[in-house]
Parts: sequence; structure tokens; C-alpha cells
Amino acid sequence: MRRFKHLARLAIIYLLGSFGGAIAASVGMPLPWMIGPLIFTALLYLTGLADIVIPVKTRPIGQIVIASQVGVYFSPAALAMVLTLAPLLVGMALATAVCAFSVALLLARAARLNLTAAFLASLPTSPVEAAIMAERFHCNPGPIILAQTVRIAAVVVLVPVVIYAIDGWPASAGFRVSAAFDPVGAAMLLGVGVTGALLFRLLRIANPFFLGPLAASSVLAAWGLGPFFYPAILLSAAQIILGVWLGSTFRRDLFQAAGRLVASSIIATLALLAMTSAVAVALALILALDWELMVLSAAPGGVTEMALTAKFLGQDVALITAFHLTRIFIFIPNIPWIIGLIHRYEGQRARVTDRDD
Repeated sequence: MRRFKHLARLAIIYLLGSFGGAIAASVGMPLPWMIGPLIFTALLYLTGLADIVIPVKTRPIGQIVIASQVGVYFSPAALAMVLTLAPLLVGMALATAVCAFSVALLLARAARLNLTAAFLASLPTSPVEAAIMAERFHCNPGPIILAQTVRIAAVVVLVPVVIYAIDGWPASAGFRVSAAFDPVGAAMLLGVGVTGALLFRLLRIANPFFLGPLAASSVLAAWGLGPFFYPAILLSAAQIILGVWLGSTFRRDLFQAAGRLVASSIIATLALLAMTSAVAVALALILALDWELMVLSAAPGGVTEMALTAKFLGQDVALITAFHLTRIFIFIPNIPWIIGLIHRYEGQRARVTDRDD
């Protein structure tokens, strides 16, 4: 009976999140089936109307569907463009790193965090990865998860809305998917996505439930198979799963205990978004590229969310995803030793201070 009640409460949360998505879609909001559930679920948790923990294992379901769908855009022509623009991809990743380091210094002072925690809270990575490294370096993971969640949620909501506000709000909005639906092809795409996710998890590669399906479906596309497309209802459901999970991380008790960290995280996120956007627009003007494409490519959001945003706004999904994957493959392997250096520096400085005292 207890398990039945738990499942019933989960079902109610997802139904309410879906209702939020339907409202967002009805008003023409960008990425409605993610932003709507995110906002609606966050309000439920912040007001204390909901407190049930959404299982983390639900997020990979949405990631596998979205990532395998994104991968079909990596045609041979798209891959050739990515190779041609490789210096730009690496340069943008390094520019984002410089912006993140600058914001980390701001956050450390404003929120009174040590440098290790501030850098883990500011660097564009997943909240889960940041929390794991926080525990490794003896930092409280709560504030870091909060700052990372605020960053991702703010980017997911603000970037598409600002682009809409500048380019003009359309009369209607919808997820851009080909009308052609092949059940066999869609089943093959899902099977390939699940296989890629399990393989990457077995190999212990970071973010396996996105990178694995993305790599697997990209190989299919590069071989000229497909493209295959999921039905719109499945893509919407995947977005609802991601939006509800992200919204549920806005725990009321965490926000109440965080104090000035909430305001500091919001300011830091806006500063990071402004800095990366300014770099992106400048490069777009210099290289004669679309500013929307460059802003999405530089946005310090999760690769899953930015790939969805790019797809919804009709931008080059393959190229924008490549920008974010380049940043991931540069950041993820190097974050541990960089944070290790910062942690050792702080330890040495603390010992010197103690000796002086």
C-alpha cells in the first residue's frame, strides 16, 4: 500500500507537470514541454505543496530519447563542418572556461564560499558530477547542487525566451519534428540509444546516458542510415521527464537554508550568461555567423537542454551540440585536477595563516 501511494504521488506530480507544459505550449512559449513542467514543478516544491523525491534514475530515460534523436543530425556534411570549425569549437570552450573562472571569484566573495566550492558551483558541468567532486574535496554538496541547478534552469528558461523576444514571438510554437514516422526506424533508434548508454556506462564515461546514445545515433547518421524520428508525443514525454526532475531539485528546505547563496547564485549565473553571450555575439559579428547559433553554442547550460533548445528554435543542432560536447570533453577530464590544485592552494594558505596567528 505504501508503494502504491508513492507511485500515485509521483503520477500526480507528472500530471501537474504535463499540465504546466500544456499551458506553456498554448501561449507559444519556447521549449514548452520542458520549461512548463520545470516552472510548474519548481513552484510546487518551493511552496511546500510537494516534497516527494523524484528518482534520479528517471532523468536517463529522457536523456536517452533526446540524445538519440539529436544524433540523427550528424550527417556526413554536418561532421565535415564540425571538423572545419574545430579551432572555433575549442576556442569557444576555453573562452567559456575563462568566463566561468571569473564568475567563480565573484561567487566566492558574494556567497562567502571557499574557492573550491565556488569553482565547483560555477563551472558548467552537471549537478551530479559537481556534487560527487564536492564530497571528494570535503565540501558541502548542498550549496553546489543549488548553484548548478539555478544555472541550468536559468539558462534553459532565459536563452530561448530572450531569443524569441529579440527575433519576434511566433504565433504558435511546437517541437520541430519531421512528419515522417517510421515505427521500425524509431524502434531501431531507441535500441541503438539504449545500447550506447549501457556501453558508455560500462566504460565509465562521464554523462553516459547522453553521450552514449548521441554517439551511437551519430554513427548511424554518418553511415547514411535514416534519419529516423520519434513521434512527437514521445519527445514531449522525454522533455516532461527532464523538466519535472529539474524542477523537483528546487527544494524548499535547501532554499531556506541557503540564505544569500540563492541571490548570489542567480547574480553569478546572469553574469556568466552575459559574459558568454557577449563573447558569442562578438565572434558572430567577426565571423559572419548567426548570433543565435553562437549564443546557443556558448550558453553555459547542460548539453541535453541546449540540444533541445537548438532543435526547437530551428538552429543547427549538430553544430551546437558539437560546441557543447567539445566543452564537455575539455572540462570533464580537467576539472578534477584543476579543483585539486585550488584545494591544495587553499590548504597551504590556511596553514600559513594559522602559523602567522
